[in-house]
Amino acid sequence: MFKILRATIKDAQLLSKLSVDTFLPAHGHSAPKIDIDNYVTQNFNTENFITELSDINNCYYLLYSNDQIAGYSKIVFNHFNENIPAKNTAYMSRLYLLERFYGSGLGKKLFDFNLHLCKEHQQSGIWLAVWVENQKAISFYKKMGFLKVGDYDFKISERHKNPNHILYLEF
Repeated sequence: MFKILRATIKDAQLLSKLSVDTFLPAHGHSAPKIDIDNYVTQNFNTENFITELSDINNCYYLLYSNDQIAGYSKIVFNHFNENIPAKNTAYMSRLYLLERFYGSGLGKKLFDFNLHLCKEHQQSGIWLAVWVENQKAISFYKKMGFLKVGDYDFKISERHKNPNHILYLEF
């Protein structure tokens, strides 16, 4: 049994730990260790999540499986992307699972939840950036109907950027 709940400020510490635990397996090898460590320290600290959760434009959702945290997502509605002509598109900034839940179907459930949420908020589509070497994620999103519409360099540090595809799913 699974459930998805909207995160609140009191979940900031949980999101901080969960972000590290989900980001490192997916991206920890994408840059030199010192760059990854600094990125994680700067971006996944509790204070940053308090700030992000205080902004009504950031919609974080926690995914639970049998009352155990399994993953999370972040959606931002009406977020412009230069590669997409539509104005009212949602940006799925994050969709992460803990490794032990890979292959469980929970990622699809969280994605479907986000898709439904976007349609409820009259979004005309959903877009995301995905690291070009994350073939598992790219395959998943292509199976969901996303198309590549652009490229983007994700900044890990001053000296390292990871090439990403911009993928878009029009409703």
